[in-house]
Amino acid sequence: MKLLFKNIKGLVGVREDKKLLLKGDEMKSLSVIEDAFLLTENEEILEYGKMDDLLIDDWNELQIIDVDGRFILPGFIDSHTHVVWAGNRESEFVDRINGLSYEEIANRGGGILNSAMKLSNTSEDELYKNAKTRIEELMSLGTVALEIKSGYGLSIEGELKMLRVIKRLKETLPLPIKATFLGAHAFPMKFRDDQDAYIDLIINEMLPAIVKEGLADYIDAFLETGYFSVAQTERVMEAGNKYGLRAKIHVNQFTAIGGVKAAVDNDALSVDHLEEMNNDDFEALKNSKTMPVVLPNCSFFLSIPYAPARRMIDEGLPVALASDYNPGSTPSGNMQQVVATACIKMKLNPEEAINAATLNAAYAIELSESHGSITKGKKASFFVTKKIDSYSFIPYAFGSDHIDSVIVKGSVVRKGEILDA
Repeated sequence: MKLLFKNIKGLVGVREDKKLLLKGDEMKSLSVIEDAFLLTENEEILEYGKMDDLLIDDWNELQIIDVDGRFILPGFIDSHTHVVWAGNRESEFVDRINGLSYEEIANRGGGILNSAMKLSNTSEDELYKNAKTRIEELMSLGTVALEIKSGYGLSIEGELKMLRVIKRLKETLPLPIKATFLGAHAFPMKFRDDQDAYIDLIINEMLPAIVKEGLADYIDAFLETGYFSVAQTERVMEAGNKYGLRAKIHVNQFTAIGGVKAAVDNDALSVDHLEEMNNDDFEALKNSKTMPVVLPNCSFFLSIPYAPARRMIDEGLPVALASDYNPGSTPSGNMQQVVATACIKMKLNPEEAINAATLNAAYAIELSESHGSITKGKKASFFVTKKIDSYSFIPYAFGSDHIDSVIVKGSVVRKGEILDA
């Protein structure tokens, strides 16, 4: 079926080139066609241009949607989430208000281990049902593709349970989903005094079982002081590479201990968090194929420093934005809020933030050939705004939902005013 969106105030993020990511000053460029049309067929973008140039041979083949002066933007790509979880951790939220740090809560058995305990007592069906509801909300807020990590299992059975749920979500939801194996998220209590044995378990038992069932696209580890060391993470990355699972590494959230260079040296697809960076980290990322992914809503929620995304761009690096949606440190997957927080707290301009949440974010899960921009032949995955003055209004009015309708691979997943007319 063909869909014609006409009278678009601004068609944002149009790219004729084949760039898979944007670096440095390139991120300031966000092409807009004013008074535009957009034509899709089935799952793909077929044509676009100025309304004055619209030529249609057979109008009978079309479903026509009058956008009536609204904007269309490429949908958000969320390359870092933990959206499959059990229960919640709101009590820890109160603990932080009362003065406990993230590390202190973890040392008391909270944090990741708390989520792991709850997950072990929850069925796959319940995990699936709750995650599906969360993802449907994310789609309504403009997310058209995402990554989901395991990491609350911390055992063969638990990690397989999570990854099977993610596989089921892949099979039943319309948006692309990438699965990341994060067995190296925290050390289970019984391995606290024998960490090498847990790394052996990940490499020798978890990985083969996961690969046998085809459950993961990537591998991850929480490389951080008090969690997984550089050497331990290198073992995990090397094992993943042997099975064709590229690394996407949690690194530099609280300390900078050489993890960025280790990830780059192991051809990591992305390094995520990066709240604490030193000069060596910046140098390691230059001329690499590794995408820096920053998570501003995590900094907002935990009251920790924001990643130096402004400096990254000024030094010629690419930057991607993601939500880090999880029950402990970022219980929100709203990418509109992520874009706003990046502008307000990281000093990205709206063009940089939108590019970081679309094309560069797509690169971070190897989807930038099919998603992340308005380009002929790419997937028809985008959203139509409500009536706003400019796309900058999205981060400016940060507390509101600015989306009217959302289309994922040519199918409407949120039906707003323009589709009810």
